[in-house]
Amino acid sequence: MNYKNVETNAIRTQLDRTEFLEHSVPLYLTSSFVFEDAEDMRASFAEEKDRNIYSRFTNPNTSEFTEKICKMEGAEAGYAFATGMAAVFSTFAALLNSGDHIVSCRSVFGSTHTLFTKYLPKWNIETTYFKAEDAAEVASLIKPNTRVIYAETPTNPGVDVLDLEILAKVARDHDLILIIDNCFATPYLQQPIKFGADLVIHSATKLIDGQGRVLGGITVGRADLIREIYLFARNTGPAMSPFNAWVLSKSLETLPVRVDRHCENALKVATFLEEHPNVNWVKHPFLKSHPQYEVAKRQMKAGGSIVAFEVKGGVEAGRKFLNSIGMCSLSANLGDTRTIVTHPASTTHSKLSEEDRLEVGITDGLVRISVGLEAVEDILADLDQALRNA
Repeated sequence: MNYKNVETNAIRTQLDRTEFLEHSVPLYLTSSFVFEDAEDMRASFAEEKDRNIYSRFTNPNTSEFTEKICKMEGAEAGYAFATGMAAVFSTFAALLNSGDHIVSCRSVFGSTHTLFTKYLPKWNIETTYFKAEDAAEVASLIKPNTRVIYAETPTNPGVDVLDLEILAKVARDHDLILIIDNCFATPYLQQPIKFGADLVIHSATKLIDGQGRVLGGITVGRADLIREIYLFARNTGPAMSPFNAWVLSKSLETLPVRVDRHCENALKVATFLEEHPNVNWVKHPFLKSHPQYEVAKRQMKAGGSIVAFEVKGGVEAGRKFLNSIGMCSLSANLGDTRTIVTHPASTTHSKLSEEDRLEVGITDGLVRISVGLEAVEDILADLDQALRNA
């Protein structure tokens, strides 16, 4: 059954109970499944039956997790991957051919940028970038061989917000596939398919898990496109493990309440930093000073857990700030219960040239905070003392 509200679908979408009538879904730690007879086996491999054959293809746990995300996102179908980057790579590898062209926002995760600039060109697939603030200019970048428009929103790490309706119109007008990385927002805060996206990708490692435990990724959207992605993944093997799917499916049941607290804390942190004398600037989608504040309010239920800001004093001040952090964690992850402070120029985006980093606003002093679930007073106290020591 598909319920009206995201919260209910996250909790009440589940597998049929076994004869044991368990309330919590069990783990299905099996590599393969047996058949009743030769005809059952033949029909299953011919896909005349919708059933599990091998856990690289489907598994009850991965199927449940996928179904939950599909209902939350309003998608027709999906496939769950071992990691977020496995989802990104497999989606492009399944849908693109040699000679195809991608139009992408320049503000993307560092590994996605490497995929576009180092690996896809091996198969004669090229990418043209546009700046987040220039989404209205995307149509001018379309070529005869363009196949996909791709963007993250909010972006990593600068939390820029792209207008999904503008991107969707360009995609429709030119018969292109619009793919949106929805990792920062989660299916709870934003559903890009409602605004015209064809596919939505998540790194489930982040807020969907929410506790820094397991890796995972997922792509959901149009059934015809997911079919191609499924066939690619079935033959190349980047499937999510049943155990991780079981963990992530349970995590979705608390996603709305967790994200509500993340957003509440993050907005308080952003407001505090905006008024701090040792900070040059702050960006959070629900700060009124954010350049795309109105777009964020239209597309998102709340502003998310990520805050980007720049410490006054350049590289040396930034180093002192990071070394002065006490309670918060220094890590490259995000979306954890624990507040995480990251320096993108030396970690997540360190493989980019300085010119490429500056082009997307990643200065040497840029700090990304993934605001956690601790008491916000404790988060603010730690950031304040670290800034004063910088």
